[in-house]
Amino acid sequence: MKDAYDGAQARGTDATRNSDDRLSKMRRLKHFRRKDETDGPGDMLDGPEPRGRKPQPRYLDDADHDGRRGGAPRPQPRFVDADPEDAGARAPRYMEVEPPGPRVAPPQPEVNHPIADPHAVSWTGLPEVRLNVRKKAGMRMPLAGFFRDDPASKAFDLLRTRLVQTLRANRWSRIAIAAPTSGCGSTFTAVNLALSMARVPSSRTILMDLNQRDPGVADALEVGDVGDMTAYLSGKLPTSQFIMRCSKTLALGVSRRTNKNAAELLHDPAATQVLDRMTGALQPDVTIFDMPPVLQYDDLAALLPMIDGVLLVSDGTKTTARDIAECERILEGQTQLLGVILNRARRSSVQRFDA
Repeated sequence: MKDAYDGAQARGTDATRNSDDRLSKMRRLKHFRRKDETDGPGDMLDGPEPRGRKPQPRYLDDADHDGRRGGAPRPQPRFVDADPEDAGARAPRYMEVEPPGPRVAPPQPEVNHPIADPHAVSWTGLPEVRLNVRKKAGMRMPLAGFFRDDPASKAFDLLRTRLVQTLRANRWSRIAIAAPTSGCGSTFTAVNLALSMARVPSSRTILMDLNQRDPGVADALEVGDVGDMTAYLSGKLPTSQFIMRCSKTLALGVSRRTNKNAAELLHDPAATQVLDRMTGALQPDVTIFDMPPVLQYDDLAALLPMIDGVLLVSDGTKTTARDIAECERILEGQTQLLGVILNRARRSSVQRFDA
């Protein structure tokens, strides 16, 4: 009896042990089931991968790369070999999808901002200076522009009218006033002609004293603060610091400093650029250049390429016909001789000429 009981107990123990082994095995199999072996996402249990098994690559179906409806298409995938050292073998190819990169703004066109010209200035932006010429009455150089009843004033008004008509007809604006020799009255003529032109409303006249051998415009108009003509023509001085406006219609470029190398300065291309820049910025109707004597210096000959015409001033007491002919020979083929002005004419000579 005891033996039978012991045998039954042993069989029960073996059965229980076998049942426990099967249950434990089933739990392990269920715990380590792979995701691709489950019936659905709810049947998978989390757990570590079983040892000794290499994870298999997943293959995406072509349908995953199609564009979405109503949206932008997905980025196209590219394939890479699983083993770069054995690219020729039939190794599985993993699919990589490159994420869209950051949006890059298109390049903007370059804008070249103009550089401000330090020499540029407008007519109204010129510094102003007041003339002190009232006390010149009865002096050696009377200014006809301030004495309208004087016969000389009427003569300069007539000269102004004829000259302006000629300049407008030919679209000229730059004229030089010179004499064959010194003491003929070229500065007197230049100053009074500029004053007569400045009386025309809405006009612009610039008077430049290029007689650097013996400058006299500043003293004739009693201008106190003057600049340096040599520095200006060399490009070292801007227009806004040299040209002065004495009225709404008249501007001056004067200096009291002499220069023995004035002709060489006018031959320099920098002088041409300075004068072109000045007239381009100020837009004068007429620019008058007071020049030294033609037969004594070559300053006028150096300036000829930059001007449109020349007014020649002769002295009735000392200028000869030979002097006039020599001046015409120098100007021939270079510029226009606009006329010859007779200054200090003898009354008997004028009467014989009128007769």
